[in-house]
Amino acid sequence: MSAVRRVAMLSLHTSPLEQPGRGDAGGMNVYVRSTARELARVGIDVEIFTREAGEGRPSREVLGDGVVVHHLEAGPRRRIPKEALPGLTDTFAGAITDVADLLADGHFDVLHSHYWVSGVVGLTLSREMRLPLVHSMHTMAKVKDLRMKALGAPEPAARTAGEQDIVDGAARLIANTSTEAAELVSLYGASPDRIDVVAPGVDLSTFHPGDRTAARAALAFPPEQFHVVFAGRIQKLKGPQVLVAAAAELRRRRPDIRLVVSILGSGSGSEALALQPLIDDAGLTEDIRLYPPVTAAHLAQWFRAADAVVMPSFSESFGLVALEAQACGTPVIAANVGGLPQAISDGRSGLLVDGHSAHGWADALERLHDDDGLRERLGRGAATHALAFGWQRTALLTAQSYRTAVDRFPAATTR
Repeated sequence: MSAVRRVAMLSLHTSPLEQPGRGDAGGMNVYVRSTARELARVGIDVEIFTREAGEGRPSREVLGDGVVVHHLEAGPRRRIPKEALPGLTDTFAGAITDVADLLADGHFDVLHSHYWVSGVVGLTLSREMRLPLVHSMHTMAKVKDLRMKALGAPEPAARTAGEQDIVDGAARLIANTSTEAAELVSLYGASPDRIDVVAPGVDLSTFHPGDRTAARAALAFPPEQFHVVFAGRIQKLKGPQVLVAAAAELRRRRPDIRLVVSILGSGSGSEALALQPLIDDAGLTEDIRLYPPVTAAHLAQWFRAADAVVMPSFSESFGLVALEAQACGTPVIAANVGGLPQAISDGRSGLLVDGHSAHGWADALERLHDDDGLRERLGRGAATHALAFGWQRTALLTAQSYRTAVDRFPAATTR
């Protein structure tokens, strides 16, 4: 099997160094950064290419031994809507080629793109550099449209077409879960023998159980409160509006429950959701508090201070927040969609909820509040469940996908 020594990793729409929960940054940022570091530890150097968006970062930044992040000029040096990024793919591809030409010791062995706009760039570079492309979708237009029919306009046709081109042209496709792999086959006609299922991991050195009482005291949450945490981008796709409606329903039926909800995150471009008016209209201004995104270490403290972490998403390819919360010993209440049923062990590390009705989510919150034994049992199960996921395993399986792509690349280019 071919050796792979250097990979060009493409993340056009967001820098892996950006704070998750802010703008378009989220679990994918953590995925790219963490996988790259672990790949370097197993002997594969990683050059990550992203767009300079006005954050003032240097054009070349060392993330760790064997990992470099390049912030390239492609379009305006400021944040722009994701919808405008497809117009920059050729510019971005050219900027990457310029950097690759300056490498003193040879070439890349493989390209690995993340999200569809990076995949379009990857297809161009694959042809120009004659390198195999490995692609991770993270989210897919057809899946999003199926699950969010009532919540907004469908994804742009250019995205659907771009994703189809990627599925048809990539040497390998990496899916987070078997569910995502099946969606690639059923919705995009992907060949199953070109799909590798590689679950994301969790940083167990940061996210781990701790003193819950001390965590609550540090964040000023009294022990008698039922503290629920949401962490993620503030957009309809992630479902914070569902949590607000469920909190209103729970307060109506159970005014005795001292519920307090902490929502950590910020809006995401054109998809941003104005959440405060919904909170005010529901009469929950004192019960639901909005906070900006926080660092990983601080986020772990928030998770330890929670009785439950809630993920009412309409679509998730996996759901890293669920894994990080469980690693802290906190049960997760999550929507039964996408990869969440594989990230969470229903009834052992958390609870899965069908649908997005306020009544259904209030039922789950009420159940967890009323049953201390269940909450404690799920918390212990959550910490144990998370131990099975590590970034080293993710990197090793990703490296295997790279080697397969390199070995089969001549066949792939003549398909």
